[in-house]
Amino acid sequence: MKKIVCILIAIISFSSCKNDAKQNVNLEENRAKSYDANDGFITMKGDFVYDANKNAAVFQSGNDIYGVIVDDNMKALNEKVKPFKEDEYTSVPVTVRVKRIENSNEASLWKYNLEIKEILKVETPDPNKDDVIKLAN
Repeated sequence: MKKIVCILIAIISFSSCKNDAKQNVNLEENRAKSYDANDGFITMKGDFVYDANKNAAVFQSGNDIYGVIVDDNMKALNEKVKPFKEDEYTSVPVTVRVKRIENSNEASLWKYNLEIKEILKVETPDPNKDDVIKLAN
């Protein structure tokens, strides 16, 4: 009787196993998910510009534009993008982990500010992208 019960348990165990088909893995998506989802940070990809004269930085992701809090992490990002800048206002594509903070300054143009927590990637700007406006006399 014990043998029959053991054989039945073995058959049930093996028959309940299933083969999962392998799926394509998106590394960028997995990198973003590998962080603690409850840490309050967001992984964002977009264009970064810093104006040292005005001590102001902005980050554009799609149609959304954010003010960037000027701190040590933002300055470290600015140092990493400097080799890619053709002029002072060249926007450089970056991927960063940020904390999004609602802007309490009513005079500001941006609804949210970003506090950079981690720099994931800095990319070369597209040379065919013509989004810099230059003023001439």
